Amino acid sequence: MAALQPYHTTELSTHLHYLTQCLALAAYSPPKPTNFRVGAILLLRRYFPPTLGTTPDQQTTFEDKILSTGYTLEHRGNTHAEQCCLSKYASHHGVPEEDVGIPLQKERGDNPNAKILMYVTMEPCGKRLSGNKPCAARIVEARNHGRAGIDRVYFGVKEPGTFVGQSQGCKMLDAAGIGWELVEGMEDEILKVAKAGHGPREGETNVDDISIEEQKRQKEMPRNPKKRMMEI
Repeated sequence: MAALQPYHTTELSTHLHYLTQCLALAAYSPPKPTNFRVGAILLLRRYFPPTLGTTPDQQTTFEDKILSTGYTLEHRGNTHAEQCCLSKYASHHGVPEEDVGIPLQKERGDNPNAKILMYVTMEPCGKRLSGNKPCAARIVEARNHGRAGIDRVYFGVKEPGTFVGQSQGCKMLDAAGIGWELVEGMEDEILKVAKAGHGPREGETNVDDISIEEQKRQKEMPRNPKKRMMEI
């Protein structure tokens, strides 16, 4: 796996840079019909506000430090990307995952311009059919005992309703006061990787499984405009 590189700009391209790296992580996840392949990066961002004497158009700069990474099924069991990312960081610092906020607090220190951020290809899940703790709850848990925890989560697509219906992850983050942002521009690439291995649902037909002759026949069939208006 290639080393992940910090990125130092204040433009939207920063988010796309990290989401691209998250997508590369997601590609390591084995395709399965029961999972979304997701990648996650946890990082510390230190901001450096403009100093006295700088021009008004100069932007705040920052420096990033990547703390941990993760992808779906990286660990044994039905593990999610954010789960693996946080558990690896906690393990590295010798604490259980539920206490991951302790080393994150030390990482931040007393610097008011330091933020803990997470980039993930897909909105953190708010419900899991397996009964395991949702990823949004794990992110919230980092704030246990009044710790600052994770400040903001950036992701490229909302969680599709394939497995648990309407997503609840953002609502859980909102309730905990954790910021989040949907970064547009990579939806197609993210979903293509996320859904690899899903295949058509029961009762659906994959267009690639229809013969060329049948596709041609259907294309040449006359269309009833009145019927189409009724269907709309």
